[in-house]
Amino acid sequence: TITAAVTQFSWLGAEIHLIDTPGHVDFTIEVERSLRVLDGAVAVFCGVGGVEPQSEVVWRQADRHGIPRLAFVNKLDRPGADFDRVLGDMARKLGARGVPLTAPLYDDGIFTAVADLLTMERVSFSPEDQGATVARTPLSAAESRACAGYREALLEAAADADDVAAEKYLAGEVVPVPLLRAALRKGTLSGKVFPVFAGSALRNRGVQPAMDGIVHYLPSPEEGPPARGDDPRTGVPETREPVPSAPFSALVFKVLQEEGRRTVYLRIYSGKADEGDTLLNAATGRKEKVARLFRMHAGKKERIAGAAAGDIVAVRGIRFAG
Repeated sequence: TITAAVTQFSWLGAEIHLIDTPGHVDFTIEVERSLRVLDGAVAVFCGVGGVEPQSEVVWRQADRHGIPRLAFVNKLDRPGADFDRVLGDMARKLGARGVPLTAPLYDDGIFTAVADLLTMERVSFSPEDQGATVARTPLSAAESRACAGYREALLEAAADADDVAAEKYLAGEVVPVPLLRAALRKGTLSGKVFPVFAGSALRNRGVQPAMDGIVHYLPSPEEGPPARGDDPRTGVPETREPVPSAPFSALVFKVLQEEGRRTVYLRIYSGKADEGDTLLNAATGRKEKVARLFRMHAGKKERIAGAAAGDIVAVRGIRFAG
C-alpha cells in the first residue's frame, strides 16, 4: 500500500480497529499520521532481511508516541530466514527487549509450525485450508530442549515486570500461564518488553497466535490516558476520559478527496457522534456537520448510524478540517 488503509474485525471477543500503513520510506508521513492515533502497534520484520532501515525509522516514530508494540517476524518459510538474527537486530539496532512468545519449528528444514512458549505446545496450521485450522499438541522432548532458551528469556522478562511472577520464578516454582500473560502484558504496556511472534503471513502460519497477542498484550482504548487539549474558547487545558459518556473529542488524521467528495478519517477519543450531529472544529472555531458516517474496510465503506470513543471512522460533511 502507498496510503494507510483502515479496517475492523473481531477476535477473541474484542473489536480490533486496524490501520495498515505503507512500508516504503517515501510514504513515512502516512505512518506518522497513523501512529498519532494508535493505542498499540504490530511491527512486521522480515525473517531474511531482519530490522531494515525503514523499520528503524518507524520504530523510532512509535517510540516518540510511546506506543506499546508487538513484533511479528515474517517470511520464516524463505531460504536464509533466521529468527535469532532478527531478535539480535532488535536488541542491537532498536535497543528493544524482544521476548519471543512463539518460536519457529522446522521439519526437514521446512517451516511447518510454531512453539507456544507460554504453554509449551506445538501449534500447527493445516495446509489444506491455508492454515485456517489450528491444532495444538505438546512439544516433543527435542522441541522442548530447542526452545529452552526462549522459555527462559520469557520467564525472566515476566519476573522483571511483575513481583509475584518474580517470587515464583526465583523460588523455582511453576509460573501459571495466566500470571505469565499478565506479567508480560504489564511489561508490554510499560514499554520495557516487546513480545515477538514467529510466522509466515503468506502461508498463514503463526498469524493466529500473533492476533491473540494483540488482544492479550496491547491496550484497549479505555486503558489509554485521557485525551488532552486546550478549550478553543478559553485556551484552558482540558482532559477527556476515553468513554462514550464524556464530551466528544476526536482527531482528524487523514483527508481524502473521493469522487469529488471530501472524506475525513477520525479517531474518536471520547464521547460519541451520530449522523446529523454538529461538531465544533477546535482548530477553526467553525461548526461542522456529520452528514455520513462509515466504517472502513480498506476501499469499502459500511454506513453506520453512530460511533463512540475508541472507534476509527470515516466522515463526510466535515469541510474545514485538514
